[in-house]
Amino acid sequence: MKRLKRRTAITMILAAALAAGVLYFCVQLIRNGSDWVGFFGTAFYESGTIYDSKGTQLYNGETGDYAADSTVRRSTLHLVGNRSFGTSLRTVLSGRLTGYNFITGTALGGHDVTLTLDASLNAAALNALNGRKGVVAIYDYTNGDVKCLVSSPTFDPLYPPEDIETNKNYDGVYLNRFFSGTYPPGSVFKIVTTAAAIEKLRNLESFTYSCTGSLQIGDDVVTCPYVHGSNMDINQSLACSCNGAYATLALELGADTLEDYMKQAGLLESHNVNGINTASGSFEKQPAGSLYLGWSGVGQDRDLVNPCSMLSFMGGIANRGVAVVPNLLAKETIAGSPIPAALPGGKESYNIYSAETCQRLKEMMRNNVTSQYGQAQFGELPVCAKSGTAEVGNGNQPHAWFAGFIDDAAHPLAFVVMVENGGFGADVAGGIAVKLLPLAVAE
Repeated sequence: MKRLKRRTAITMILAAALAAGVLYFCVQLIRNGSDWVGFFGTAFYESGTIYDSKGTQLYNGETGDYAADSTVRRSTLHLVGNRSFGTSLRTVLSGRLTGYNFITGTALGGHDVTLTLDASLNAAALNALNGRKGVVAIYDYTNGDVKCLVSSPTFDPLYPPEDIETNKNYDGVYLNRFFSGTYPPGSVFKIVTTAAAIEKLRNLESFTYSCTGSLQIGDDVVTCPYVHGSNMDINQSLACSCNGAYATLALELGADTLEDYMKQAGLLESHNVNGINTASGSFEKQPAGSLYLGWSGVGQDRDLVNPCSMLSFMGGIANRGVAVVPNLLAKETIAGSPIPAALPGGKESYNIYSAETCQRLKEMMRNNVTSQYGQAQFGELPVCAKSGTAEVGNGNQPHAWFAGFIDDAAHPLAFVVMVENGGFGADVAGGIAVKLLPLAVAE
């Protein structure tokens, strides 16, 4: 009898363990089934087709074909991806492309995904980068639709270079710099410092600064590239991008305030773009009254920002304080048909500064273009922008930034251009924006 009871107990324990295992498997199947089906190497992975907004095929999972044009293939490599790109759409949208459903599995076939992206604009952006490493992105700041997104260096997925692991020109080629890179922002960060000054300094309207080319802070010096002039107000200080003026503001505002306003801008957070998590930015608070605090308000100390977050920040200023998270997906349909396979996703957004502060920033960024960068190069487009030349040390050329937006309801586009070790921001990165914005509004 005792032996029978012991065997019964063992049997019940084993049955309970089996039931628990089955339950655990079912839970994991519900949670991760689409990931398992879409995992590299499964029989179902290569399915579904990715199109741009105009119907250009970017990748066909069944045939393995990429876009017909080599420049389009290279300019969309980081988005379309292959087994080496963890943030590619073939990875994060694998469940959508396979058409997996918990009830039917993959019996109904794969899905086609249409992006918001314009492949021809992407190709133009890659050509404008002209072999340099960096990022170019343009999106609609009212709904988040990404029109252009290029990360460089890149290569043709049909003809991968044999020296990709040894050639320095391909350093970081598997990194999508838009989503996963962080960089010192240079003087683009002065927009954050300006917002803090607008809301925190009561005497900002009477603020003046006379630039001699340097600002003494204790035994140290903040330098400007040249003497900007006397009795500049805050508008002139931003337009001239005077380091001395902004170091002065940073010392008055303090590290806690600068960090808070960087956080409000969304530049310290990670954002989710259709399943791709962006890199978080960083701000290192420096001691009150120090040289390093002065430089941090200029964007030259240890501030780091992610290009995607910077794009959203620019869009938030244009959109009266509401920053819309970028979106890449226009629609998802049953493969080979116009039948919808998923409900359209809603736009995700977050609040940055007040509408009044954003309006003031908008006016100041517009003044940057008309008084410094040159409105003529943008034609009739009412561009608002800020350049940045971010020093990186070790004898390397600075990173070149140019970020902003078009203040026009008919063309609500924000943009960010960052060229690694490119040199002067307004010339190098700004020159790329000059080439692309007319193409973007013509679409």
